[in-house]
This record gives sequence, C-alpha cells and structure tokens, in this order.
Amino acid sequence: MVRDPKYDCLFEPIAIGPKVMKNRFYQVPHCTGAGSDRPGTQAGHRRMKAEGGWGAICTEAASIGPESDTEPSSVVRIWDEGDVRNLRPMTDAAHEHGALAGIELWHSCQEAPNQETRMPGAGVHAWQAETALQRYGYAADADEIRDWINDYVEAAKRARDAGFDLIYIYGAHRAAPAQFLSPRFNQRTDEYGGSFENRARFFLEALAGIKAAVGEACAGVARLTVDQLHGGSDVEVLDDGLRFIELAEMEGVVDLWDVNITKFMEWGEDAGPSRFYKANHQGAWTKHVKGVAKKPVLGVGRVTSPDDMVEIIKSGQADIIGAARPSIADPFLPLKIDEGRFEDIRECIGCNICISRWEQGARMICTQNATANEEFRRGWHPENFEPTAEPQSVLVVGAGPSGMECARVLGLRGYDVHLVEAEAEIGGHVKMVMRYPGLSEWSRVASYRQIQLDKAKNVEIHTNTRLSADDVLRYGADRVVIATGAHWAGDGLSINNYGILDGVDAAMPQFATPEQVMAGKPVGERVVVLDADGYFTGIGLAELLADAGKQVSLVSQFEHIAPMTDYTLERPNMERLMREKGIALWPGHWAESLEPGNEITVRLYDIWRDGSKRAPGPVPGEAPRRKGTAVSELACDTVVLATARVPNGELFNELKARKEEWVEQEIGAVYAIGDCRAPRLIADSIFDGHRLAREFESANPMKAKPFIRERILWGQEMIPALGK
Repeated sequence: MVRDPKYDCLFEPIAIGPKVMKNRFYQVPHCTGAGSDRPGTQAGHRRMKAEGGWGAICTEAASIGPESDTEPSSVVRIWDEGDVRNLRPMTDAAHEHGALAGIELWHSCQEAPNQETRMPGAGVHAWQAETALQRYGYAADADEIRDWINDYVEAAKRARDAGFDLIYIYGAHRAAPAQFLSPRFNQRTDEYGGSFENRARFFLEALAGIKAAVGEACAGVARLTVDQLHGGSDVEVLDDGLRFIELAEMEGVVDLWDVNITKFMEWGEDAGPSRFYKANHQGAWTKHVKGVAKKPVLGVGRVTSPDDMVEIIKSGQADIIGAARPSIADPFLPLKIDEGRFEDIRECIGCNICISRWEQGARMICTQNATANEEFRRGWHPENFEPTAEPQSVLVVGAGPSGMECARVLGLRGYDVHLVEAEAEIGGHVKMVMRYPGLSEWSRVASYRQIQLDKAKNVEIHTNTRLSADDVLRYGADRVVIATGAHWAGDGLSINNYGILDGVDAAMPQFATPEQVMAGKPVGERVVVLDADGYFTGIGLAELLADAGKQVSLVSQFEHIAPMTDYTLERPNMERLMREKGIALWPGHWAESLEPGNEITVRLYDIWRDGSKRAPGPVPGEAPRRKGTAVSELACDTVVLATARVPNGELFNELKARKEEWVEQEIGAVYAIGDCRAPRLIADSIFDGHRLAREFESANPMKAKPFIRERILWGQEMIPALGK
C-alpha cells in the first residue's frame, strides 16, 4: 500500500550531529531488566523495534561505574570490556535494520542503592537518599566531581567501541546532572553550586568532555528535565530549563535534545499512567524548547496516534517522536503507519505494567504485547507466527483477554478456531474494568483483538452462547481451550483470615461484588469497600462511588491503599485523589465482623493489634502473644467486596473428570488458560493464552517449553579477572 502523503513528515531523514536518522521514530531509553548481563534479551528486544521501522533504538540507563549500581534491579553497565562485548549484539541488531543505536550514560550519586558493589555514594551533598533505605551520601569535592566527568568520558569511549551512534548524558529524573541543576536540591557554595551558571557547570563539563572524546564518531545527546514541577523553587521550563538549553547551544556540546518533565521522586509525572495522563501530556511544557534550541528536539508522552504524531511535527512542538511504552506495545508501529495499516497498531494502554516489573526487580512485560522481552529467550516475533503443520479445529470457550489472544494466535497459525462467549460482547472482565474512572484506554485490550479476530477468515466468534460440558464434548472440535475467567467472591473470602467473612453474602441487598456494582445493583449512601486485592479494583470502585455522591470508606489490610500502584507509578496521584474526593482510608485494617441490619456495622481491627512479646514457651491451645481486642466501628448501608477473585474452573474440572469421553468424541485434549486456572494480571492472562497457542503442538502446552536462560556457565573467562 502506498503511504498517505499526510504522514510523509514522519519518514523524513534528520541529521543528528555526525549521524543521520532515517525517519522521525525514536525509541527513547527505557528499562527492560536485561541490562548488559543478558545480552541476548537486550539485543532481541531492541532488534525487533529496529526491524519494525524505528529510526533509533536506545538502551536503558547505563551505569558508568560501581558508584551507580541498581541491584536488585538491572540496568546496562558500561564499566569494562565485558560490557562492551555484551552490548555489541544490540548495536549490530540496530545497524542491521538501518537504525541508530543509543546509550544513556548514568550516574545517580547517593540515590544509587549499590547493594551489589557496596560502594558509598558520593553526592552533591552528604544527604540521605530518598529512594534507598539506610543510604547516605557524602559530599563530593571538586576533585571527585572531575573524576565523575572523566568516568563519563571513559564510558563514552567504551560505548563508541561497542558501536553506539548516540551517546547520552542522563540529566533527567534523579540523575546527577538534574541534582546539580536543581536550585532546590543543590545548596553547594563552591563552583558547582549557587548561581545558575555554577549549577549548570557539571552537566556542561560532562557534555563537553564526551563531545571532545567521541564527537567525531558519535552524536552527543542530553536528556534533560526542563521542568521539575515544583514551581519557582526548582527548575522551570520558562526559566532555568530554557536557559540551560541556550547555554549548552552556545557551548556547542549537544547534537540532540531529549526533553521531559518530572519530579525527583515521582517519575510517573514523566511516564504518566493513563489513569491520570493522556497522550502528549508533556507537550504544554516541552513545546517551548523549540523556540531556543537550534539542534533537533524530541519529546515523549505515550503518543500512539499517527495523526497526533504529524501534529507534533508540523506544529513545531518537536522534530522527532520519542516513545518508550508505545514501542514496547507495538515494535512495528512505524512500519504499520508507513503501510497504512492503522487498524493493526497495538496501542499502549498506559497501565505501566511494563514499569511495574522493573520496579520490582524483574524483567519487563507488556499487557498488549505478550512477546515483549521474549524475542530472544523464546524466539517469539510479534508479527510472524509459525504455521501449524497439522491444521485442526479448536474450540476456545471464553472470550476474555486470554481467550481472545489464544484464538488470535491460533488463527494466525492456521487453525480453524471457534471462539464462544456466553455474554453478548467479547472482552471478558475488561468490559467492566474500562468503566472505572481513568481506565477507558484499557478498552484497547479488547478492541485490538476484536479487530484482528474479525479479520481472520478461519476464526468464528459466537456470542450469547453458554456451553455446558455436554455441549463442549459434542461440539465436534479436535481440541478445546477453556478460558472462562474468574469472578469476585461474594462471601468475603480473602487471605486475611484464610476463609470467608461470617454472615457475608452478596445475594443480600447490603453486600455487593464489583460485578454487581457495575451491573447496577443498588448501593446505599454510606459505603465500605473491602479491598484485599491491592490493585485497581478497590480504588476504582471507591472513586466511582464517591463521584456518584456516596460517602466512601476504603479498607485494606495492606500498609497503604493499593500497593500495586507503587510499581505502576500511580500511587502519588492516587493518594491525592482519594483525599480530594473525601474517601476515608483505613490501611492496615480488616473486618473482624459485620452485622447486617437496617445498617451494617463493620468492626475493623488493626492487623498489628496483638502484643509484641512472645510467651516464653508453648501453652497448648493458647496463642503465644497477647491477643488484641480493640476495634473501630464503621456504620454503612452497603459493603462492596473486592476481597478475592475466584477461578471459574467448573467447566474445565468437569471436562477433566470426564476424560474417558474425549476419545468417544474424538477430542485430542482439553486445556485451561488465563484466570480460570489462576486469577492474575491482565498481562499475564494474555501471555498465558499467547504462549499456549505458540506451543500448541508440544506434548503438554499447559506446561511451558524450556526457554534460553542467559547465565554464566562455569569455566568461561571472567571479565574482569579477580584482582585486575
């Protein structure tokens, strides 16, 4: 298909220092959990984006030395020849597909945990770290600061030798240059503190050092937070932000500006979750940069719409479309725009599950793209699927996220698929989730798969069809996949008491499950939401009901409400929102008893109310601690039960129990996927359906096939050798 000329501006080459980028699609630095210790995973993930048309692909933050170690979370290191060797596959992968390769050199002073290296953290000041417990820095003197600059230069040389084209200095978020530039943080009185020129000195000297060392071979990139969102007490775009750009332009030390906004402690203000921030949410701040910058400018903002991209370029907001999460959700986004296949773009939903895994010290995943980070270790390609050598008919029962994804992949592989759904529409519980405040973009989970399934000639969708075990056995399919999802417990079941709550029954008018609330069950004026789940359901319902004018109390056994939002970067604004909407928060509490009547009395106990002293020895039948008895009482009209999700496993279990009938009905196998096996994140349910469809020919596809584990195998050369 010939590209619509409207989008030509997105495919124009652009010079970046001594390099030329083939188009305007730029994958900015983002973490994957691969670092330089898993070179195959690193190269495989970035390679896919280069193949998909991105003009530049970058690593995540790259530690320049042992003073910036992020253990247990993994980032790139560029410390020695071993890292050069491990990063070369990534740059080769980029160049193979005509993309530039970038690396983001990083030092974070005392904010680096250094749990592996155990190095003390030299800092701008001798202050305690905000992000690492029991971590203090010491104030670096001018000689040590110059040593840091030399560390940047030596790291840049190693990056050049590894084949990188774009050499960043990371000056955003909590990185060292941002700390020096911040008037709120930097209270030094020497040549690196005080006046704007002094606060800018460290960043400029590091940029100049890199330019002098590798500037003929590589482009120098500055990643700069142009506004630290503290008002006049800190860097503001219309003040120090633009002043720094003007100064660096005068010095001639930058070939490309990568600009964003954020707070030190809240990088969700940059990687904004869709609950709070929509596409291009940074544009109102970053658009001012082009007014002073002579070198190309890129910005970010989770932009997935081709029309929005064109507007960003043509309006003069930026020269280049920067993206992290959209490139994860769809590595082939540029190619699909080029080919006019807009309906095939797998748009990011802004859930930040990708970030959450890295924040927990694990490898990145993606809700929309099950192949993210699996390119190397499982050999998966997001667009290419191995055709089956033996086409069969497959019945998939349940069209939620897992069932839809399984049917999609099976269809692409050449199976004859019937996807059967009991409800009137496909989508499963996503249809409910997308109605929670701020989560409308999560509807893309269903809409993308609906479009792809509708295009598949070998996939039939049957809605309003509820199948029994007899129906499944008589359906005539060669194999069966059960994806019937899960539901919220209506009896208060939770991990808190390893059982149900006495007297609780969602069939009664005083109690309601999340499904019942969203289906319109009447809710009284005073509501208690019991949330033992800890993610979006409890807070979503609390906000929804508060918006409807209800008086809401939110109770959770966790030390703070919805702890999963710590990792998805939603928590700071969620805490603010709960307070703004008058929602009473009861973290660290749970229900001891509930007494229904004209009103319900909910008796809450503090989970730490028992005594701190343990008995000197066992007494049969008695607890070893003083048992606490204090309670707090809440009177309400309705209790909403977000206490536990229960698998809808009855159909699969019955079919398993009737296994002897499979042969009679010529059914080769019956499998279960997604939440009907174990309720979990949407991303993991989708992955479950995707993986089973990929591995459908294995002896038991419910059990994952082995994958490549990147590790040191004993006997290999160690770099560096001990003591050298």
